[in-house]
Amino acid sequence: MRRSLLVLLFTVPLFAFQTSEKLFECTKIFEERKGELILELERIDEQKQALDALKTATDDLLDKKARRVSEREAEVELKLQKVTEKESRIEQMLEKKQKLLEEITAVKMDKITRTYSKMKPSASAKILADMETAEASKILAALKPATTGKILGKMSSDKAAKITRFLTQEQK
Repeated sequence: MRRSLLVLLFTVPLFAFQTSEKLFECTKIFEERKGELILELERIDEQKQALDALKTATDDLLDKKARRVSEREAEVELKLQKVTEKESRIEQMLEKKQKLLEEITAVKMDKITRTYSKMKPSASAKILADMETAEASKILAALKPATTGKILGKMSSDKAAKITRFLTQEQK
C-alpha cells in the first residue's frame, strides 16, 4: 500500500504538471487564435458596413427612380387625358360637320328634284341618260313615282333598265 501511495504521490504531481502544461499550451493557442478572430470580426464588420452603405445608396437610387417614374406616369396620364379630350372634341366636330353635309346634300337634292320635276320628261330623260347610272338613279329616286315613270319612258330601254336595276338595288 505504501508503494501505491508513493506511486500515486509521484504520478499526481506529474499528471498535474502535464495538465497545467497542456492548459498553458491551449491558452497560448487560444490567445493567438483570439487575435486572428478579432481581425476576422473587424474585417466582417467592415464588409457589413460597406454592404449597409451600398444598400442605403441603392435604396436611395431606387426611391429616386420610383419618384421619376411616378412623375412621368402622371405626365403621361395628363397628356393622355388631354388627347382624349381633343379626340372627343374632334369627334363632336366631325359629327356636326357630317350633319351639316347631310343637310346641304338634302337641300341640294331637293333643289335638283324640284328642277327636274318642273322640266319636260323628254328634256330630263336626255340629261339623265348622259349621267352616271348612280347619280341618275339618286335623282330619280327623289322624284315622285309618276314623274320618274314619265322620264324613264323617254329614255332608251338600255339606260332605263340600268337605272331601274340600280334603283331596286338601292331599296334593298
